[in-house]
This record gives sequence, C-alpha cells and structure tokens, in this order.
Amino acid sequence: MTEKLYYEDQYLARFTARATDCRAADGGRWEIKLDRSAFYPEGGGQPGDTGRIGSARVLDTVERGGEIVHVADGPVGLGEELDCEVDWARRFDFMQQHSGEHIVSGLIHSRFGYDNVGFHMGAEVVAIDFNGLIGPEELREIEYEANRAVWRDAEVGIRLLSGEALKAVSYRSKKEIPGEVRLVEFPGYDVCACCGTHVRRTGEIGCIRLLSVQRLREGVRIEMVSGERCYRYFSDVAAANHAVSVALSSPERETPSALERFFDEQRRLKLRAGALEDRLFAEIAARCSGETLLFEPGLSPDSVRRLCDAVMQSTGCRCAVFSGADGEGYKYALGQPGGDLRHLVRDMNSALSGRGGGKPGFAQGSLAANQGDIEAFFASLIAKETV
Repeated sequence: MTEKLYYEDQYLARFTARATDCRAADGGRWEIKLDRSAFYPEGGGQPGDTGRIGSARVLDTVERGGEIVHVADGPVGLGEELDCEVDWARRFDFMQQHSGEHIVSGLIHSRFGYDNVGFHMGAEVVAIDFNGLIGPEELREIEYEANRAVWRDAEVGIRLLSGEALKAVSYRSKKEIPGEVRLVEFPGYDVCACCGTHVRRTGEIGCIRLLSVQRLREGVRIEMVSGERCYRYFSDVAAANHAVSVALSSPERETPSALERFFDEQRRLKLRAGALEDRLFAEIAARCSGETLLFEPGLSPDSVRRLCDAVMQSTGCRCAVFSGADGEGYKYALGQPGGDLRHLVRDMNSALSGRGGGKPGFAQGSLAANQGDIEAFFASLIAKETV
C-alpha cells in the first residue's frame, strides 16, 4: 500500500521515494509505483497529478487497489531513492477549483435542498450538475455568498470519522460510504465526504465566478471558475471590454449603452440602405425585358433575392441574378413566374459546383464558378431551349 503523503500535507510538492515497481504499459508509457507519494490520483472529479519522478515525466496518476500508479514517459530504477516533484501550479489550481465547488455546492444544498449529482473539473472550467432548477438571478446571489465565504478566510477542516461519531454528523455525500469517512468542512457553508485536495483557508481560493447556468434534464448544469482561472477570466473580459470601448469611443463602464446606440444606428442605416436598394432594383427591373441574366457586385443574399424578384415581376419572365467575384464564388437567385426550375437548378449546381434550392418557381444558393462559366452555362441553356 502506498503511503499517501498528499493527505498528510496537501502542500507537499517535492519529496523523495523509492520505486517498488516499474513496468512497461501501452503506448510507450511506463507505470511506476512508489513506497510513498504526494501525487494525488484521479478521483472524485479531480484529475490526477502530473510532474516528475527522477528523470521520468509523470503524465497521469491513478489509484488501483490502494496503490498509487504513476503513468510516466520513461522508466526509473527500482529501489533507488528518487527525487520527485508534483506540478504545483496545476495541483494548486485544482485545489482552488475543488474548494470553490464545495462552497457553491454547499450553498445550493442549504438554500434549495438540491444535490450535486455530477462534477467535472476541466482544464478551463468546472461543471457541476444539480437535480433542481436555479435561475440566473439566484445564481448571482449564490455567487455573492460564495465570495463572502472566501473573504472570511476561514480555516478548512478535515476529519476522519466512522461508526457512531460519523452518524452524529450531517454531511453531503453522493453514496453510502463504508468504514472511515474523510469529511471536509468549510465552516458555515459545507460539510462533505471527499477524497480530494483542498486549500487550508478559504481566502486562498481568491475569488469565485459562476459563468453560466443551463437546463440539464430535470435540473441544471453550472459552469464556474475559481482562483487564478477567475483572475484570467476577468482579465480577458476586461481586455475585450476595453477593445469595445476604444472602438466605440466610450468609457469602459458605459459600453452597454454605447453598443445600444451603435446598433440603433445600424438598424436605421440598414432600413435606409434597403429603401435605396429597392429604388435601384426597380430602376434596373424597368430596363429589363424578356429573360434576364444579371451580375451585380456587393449584394447580400437577401438583396440578390429582392433584385431577382423585382425583375421577374416586371418582365414576367425567367430571371437569374448573381453577386460575387471570380475566385470567391457567386450567390445566386433564380426565378420564373409559374415555372418549374428544379431541373435547371440541379443541372446548374452540378455543372458549376453549386449548392442551393427552393420552390419550383424560385431558388437561391451559391456557385464556386467564374462569371464566364456562368454565362456560358446560360448561353448553352438558351441555345438548347430555342432548338
């Protein structure tokens, strides 16, 4: 049985140990067992530690039958004393995330009675699943209370209990646990059976941010970050907001109102541009007669449709409108009052690397072809139709 140093001191990052087993595994990896280890194995939603044993790089840590197995990129010598080092930045990050999760889960359990039914500590965010519904406003209230727990800087307690002493304590647990149970206590916020590593004091969590809440089956999934991840999140948001404020020539605290004004102006300009396009399209349609093939640069798909419709309604004949550029492809709209263009559209898409469709009398799509190829296709089509 491996001596579990991470339970004696979760802050121990460097230690010495002797290898009791080292054997080759799949994928060119090696599995190393030590007589004592500060590497935390994957469990309880917390990933296994990485780091170094001698010259071998530890890629993952798992537990099998009470023994800690270190998955490494190379072998080590049996019996010799080895200098070992846990990737402390990664471990402390997980300690902050796991501790923050305890506080949030404890608060939600206390307020709503919901259970934490799923927990995943990813590389970017922590995801927690609860068996009940929580709204965005309630989420903000939980977040504030969670950060108050951080500001209290209370000492985190760890106890090993069993038997009658365990029955006398009210604690959160996903399942019945036989024998001695490790309880982690965040005073006033949570008492939970947990095998993971945590900070000594809540102040070390730094801050807690609840990023989102979304429905998941009969409950919700909350995504959150704590500690340094929280700092990076706010730094990224601040940088993005600063870029928006510069673009809008607005103070950073006033970007929401500045964006509202910007979008109001965009809507006004879009309506004005649409009205001007309609006038232009009417003038173009008035100059057309019979079957029409048009190329107009810089049109949106909706504008292509509206121009085609205007010409088609004016002439009463088949009309094809294209907008784009050689080398980039063309958007198209094709219409014929009372006609059936499905075979034509299918042949055009096949011949000109296109995609799209619609109703029998009207179709839209795009072509990965040049203007000359499009013109040649319609010239050939007209020639066949006049034979």
